[in-house]
Amino acid sequence: MQKNKTIPPGFQFSQSSLQDFVDCPRRFQLRYIWELAWPALQAEPALENEGFLRRGVFFHHMVHQHLLGIPEERLAIMINVYEESDTQAGQDLARWWENYLAWKGREEGSTLHPEISLSVPQGEYRLVAKYDLILVNDHEYLTIVDWKTSRKRPKSRWLKERLQSKIYPYLLVSAGVHLTNAEKIKPEMVEMIYWFTDFPKEPERFVYSPDRFLEDQAYLSDLVAEITRLGPDDFPLTSRIERCNYCIYRSFCNRGIRAGSLDELEDSLETEICMDIVLDFEQIGEIEY
Repeated sequence: MQKNKTIPPGFQFSQSSLQDFVDCPRRFQLRYIWELAWPALQAEPALENEGFLRRGVFFHHMVHQHLLGIPEERLAIMINVYEESDTQAGQDLARWWENYLAWKGREEGSTLHPEISLSVPQGEYRLVAKYDLILVNDHEYLTIVDWKTSRKRPKSRWLKERLQSKIYPYLLVSAGVHLTNAEKIKPEMVEMIYWFTDFPKEPERFVYSPDRFLEDQAYLSDLVAEITRLGPDDFPLTSRIERCNYCIYRSFCNRGIRAGSLDELEDSLETEICMDIVLDFEQIGEIEY
């Protein structure tokens, strides 16, 4: 473990890594610079948490396959097989799948770009994102769709401030012109939708704008520059101790030993106390299948 290691050459900043830095600079250092694998649970009960995350990954995989043209009947068989080994998981997946198939967000004639990655230079490094789905309609308007398997629907204000809501539209405007026939993508041509598997009629929509693009550009540039200027002793622990309950590094940082409860996390979603900890739900889209 190289404790004097700074940001390595070729490092790629993502919404997950930048969100970690904003939430807790120390966690960013441990996870992305030191690449420290720490044997700790993220939440209790461990099997329930692990199973829920696995279902989220499986759902993303099914939707990706469907968008590539695999018939829904064949994919439904996968749910039946899943249910044979885990009844609750199968029921969740069947409900999510039914809600997805009923979703009316895909316009006729739209070009689909599932699981596509975009990147732009950011100083000496790169800023990258992997999208669940980008839709391009006949009028060259682009819609970012991000599937969320959250147990509760997050509040609009919290979603708007997430790094994902800044990086995804910013990158699409900056690096997505090859997806359209337009000479350039104007910010007002972009919309981002968070679609929730258990709240299919309550998607969150953010329409992008030139002002928001300039704000995000300046914010992301300043944030990456700040991180790259830091020395090995300049990554402090978060002042919000409640975040540590759901961080695998809590014992390494002397912030407790036992993982936080999933029930307590779900209850806290109403007040947004712990909604800064998302148990890697946001990283599902970055997982390679």
